[in-house]
Amino acid sequence: MATVRLDSMLRDFVSRRTVTKDATSVEELLGQLETEFPKLRHRLRDETGVVRRFVKVFVNGEEIGALQGLDTPLKPNDEVDILHSIQGG
Repeated sequence: MATVRLDSMLRDFVSRRTVTKDATSVEELLGQLETEFPKLRHRLRDETGVVRRFVKVFVNGEEIGALQGLDTPLKPNDEVDILHSIQGG
């Protein structure tokens, strides 16, 4: 199972820092998180399913944009970090 670590901003919707999920890709993982924690829906991805530009997803320390995006495969024991940056102006 992959270990998912959520930053403090997203923990407000999940109530814990880490979650474990049995998913084979980042796409599947995000879907599982959004199903289990409905308040995350629309926080991670937009209406078209694309990861929001202010959300960064890392698998074993590498940003998924440098890997295969949402199709990035996950293996047991992978570590996934999801960070929600603060926007301002």
